[in-house]
Amino acid sequence: MQPRTTPSSSLDASGTRALAHRRRNDAAIALFHLAQAGPEGERQRIRQKIVLEYLDLADAVAHRYSSRTQDWNDVRQVARVGLVKAVERFDFAVGEDFASYAVPTMAGEIKRYLRDSTWLVRPPRQLQELRSLLIKENSRMTQELGHSPTPYDMAADLGESVDRIVEALECQHGMWPVSLDASVHDDESATLADTIGSTDPDYERTELSAAVRSACSALSERELRIVYLRFYLEQTQSEIARQLGVTQMQISRLLTKILGILKERLSPELLAA
Repeated sequence: MQPRTTPSSSLDASGTRALAHRRRNDAAIALFHLAQAGPEGERQRIRQKIVLEYLDLADAVAHRYSSRTQDWNDVRQVARVGLVKAVERFDFAVGEDFASYAVPTMAGEIKRYLRDSTWLVRPPRQLQELRSLLIKENSRMTQELGHSPTPYDMAADLGESVDRIVEALECQHGMWPVSLDASVHDDESATLADTIGSTDPDYERTELSAAVRSACSALSERELRIVYLRFYLEQTQSEIARQLGVTQMQISRLLTKILGILKERLSPELLAA
């Protein structure tokens, strides 16, 4: 059975934490004084010592922003980068509580990292910022209205257009795109990938046939018969010549003429296909 925590014991624990914080801060300030007076190499060594002393604070700040969608180790490393920057920029002549300066610096570094790195499909920066504002204001507006705010409510409150609000709300899908293996509606056997269309292999052939048919409208009945015998029945020039009662050389000249007419009436793209 756990011993009951009394108010006095809570105060003692709070006082102990405050004392530990004050002692660590005093030690850090003393190190900052030493760093200011020492040579560059010594200053660097002292700054590293301060960073090591406050790594637990960096980890605590990182925990606030860690989530299932973001690797904890990445967020922790970003927090530690913020800690290094805080140590380099801290001016003990302006304020003597290093932790109070370091925490916002580390949090800002993490927020910038999350803002810039978690979008798989990145929208414009203005939309990202508007989305963040909508998330921030949603609780306040819900409390004031007594229900979740609609895009119209948000637009009126923030002075934005409804279309702009909807666009900002929709852009959050860029963080977590839907998997192609996700089920469609209530049918678990059908996935999103099943709904994606594909190019019909006969489409180009149909398009080409229509274009050739149109081009053939410029040919005479005799020329159309020659095209039919040569390219549909695949007869030789000699066979065609016998059927039409002319020489093979005449059929060759006629085919050259026919192909020239068709080439002029067909686009280069279709001829290349």
